[in-house]
Order: sequence, then structure tokens, then C-alpha cells
Amino acid sequence: MKINRIDHVSINVNDLSKAKEFFLDLGLEVKAEWEIEGEQLDRIVGLKNVKTTCVGLGMPDGSAWIELVKFYTPSDEIDIQQTFANTLGIRHICFAVEDIEAIIAKLKKKGTEIFSEILQYEESYKLCYVRGPEGIILELAEKIR
Repeated sequence: MKINRIDHVSINVNDLSKAKEFFLDLGLEVKAEWEIEGEQLDRIVGLKNVKTTCVGLGMPDGSAWIELVKFYTPSDEIDIQQTFANTLGIRHICFAVEDIEAIIAKLKKKGTEIFSEILQYEESYKLCYVRGPEGIILELAEKIR
């Protein structure tokens, strides 16, 4: 028995088009879009009367896949909870980037919340945390050469 790779990361969102635009602006590409509902999906996710729309976004080289999911039914009764970098559970996705300064400038122009200035970690990385739509936290990491 062995694990071969992480297949995808799924992010549930209310505003699918806004979340999709955010990741497209970062350079991901739409790899697939689909709607799904029915008894089989209900059994897979352990809910009743599930109806979703999904967008699969990947890196241009095909090395990573993010799945944005909009649940039409059932809806989340609690809604979006604002989290922080130290909140327990799965908290952020890190992207290895080139030209972090240009990416941060672009995100600032679009109104993205930037957690901090770009900081250098030892002699290895420049790092910055940002909060995208619906509280999605990304870490951007540029390897110092």
C-alpha cells in the first residue's frame, strides 16, 4: 500500500465566479467545469439532496489541481467563518511563485487583503500571506536563487 500523490484540494465557496477569477488571475487555468447531483453524490459526500457546480483549476504544467465547489443544496447554515493563520485545521495553500513583488502589486490593485509585507525567510524564500475571496488564505513563496 502506498500513496502516489495528492490528487486535488477542494475549496467550498458561495461565489464561484469570484473565486474562479481570483485563481485565474494568479495564473491557474480552467481544466474542467461540471455540475453534479443525485443519489450517488449524496452517498459519496454523506449529505442529502446534493447539487453542486465545480470548477477544476490547474497549473499550466499540470502539477496541481484545485477544485472550487459551489453547493446549491444543501446550503451551509453557518456561512463563511473568518479564520486566521493559526486557526486549527486546514488553513492555507502555498504557491511557489516567480516575481512575488509583481504578484502582490497585482493583487493589491484588485483589492486583495495582504496579511503582511513581503518578508525574506533566512536565505531561502521571500514570503507573503494573502486572503482571497471568502477568506481563502494563500501563502506565496518565491525561492531565492
